Formats: sequence, C-alpha cells, structure tokens
Amino acid sequence: MDQKANPAPGFKRNPAHTITIQPFDGTVTVSFGGIVIAASSRAQLLQEASYPPVLYVPYADIRFEALKPSDTSTHCPYKGDASYWSADTGGETRKDVMWAYKAPYDEMLVIRDHGAFYPDRVAIEATPA
Repeated sequence: MDQKANPAPGFKRNPAHTITIQPFDGTVTVSFGGIVIAASSRAQLLQEASYPPVLYVPYADIRFEALKPSDTSTHCPYKGDASYWSADTGGETRKDVMWAYKAPYDEMLVIRDHGAFYPDRVAIEATPA
C-alpha cells in the first residue's frame, strides 16, 4: 500500500510549497548564558520556501539539563505540532529558545528527535567543514 500514515495536510493543499532537508556539513554549537547547550556534527539543515534556513540538532547532542519544557505549542501544516523548551542555565533563563516536532508529518520524519533554536534568543555558531 502506497498510502502514508500521517501525511502533511499543507502539502495536499499547496503542493508547490517546498521544504528541503539535508545534512549540515560542519559543526553547530548553541550556547546561552556562556554555557554550551548543544553541540553537533550531525545537524540537519532545513530550508523552507523563502524563510531563513534552520539547523535541527539531534536530541542526543542537546544538553536537556539546561532546558525546561514550556507550555508553548504551535502548529505547522507542513511539519506538525511543535513543542518548546526554555533555557535555564542556573544563572539566566529565557523562554522558548528551542522547538521540536516530536511526531512530525511523514514528509518531515528526518527532523524527529531533533531540536531547532531561535538565533535571536541563543548564540548559534555554525562552522562549515
């Protein structure tokens, strides 16, 4: 059977919408309050239509002890329901610095178990290989 279990309704309504995801060839370091909260050489680079590119870091490379789940949630018709985390490094806090799609639509499964960070709320350093 060729039918998907959880297809994105956004692509059905707007099949011309494009989202590409590819491995980022380099390292990504995310810090807040002088503390590294994520570091990875396995990030995924997502480019959606005309939006700025977004780096998604694997959960295994994120220091969740520096983050606290938030009650914020949003919905994207192409990716699914996003959950948010706030940074809490002990000395400084900032709301909703990271988001992730815990159960993304089928077309976006590559970003499952990955988090993305807001560049205006944390420091993100992406160094090409």
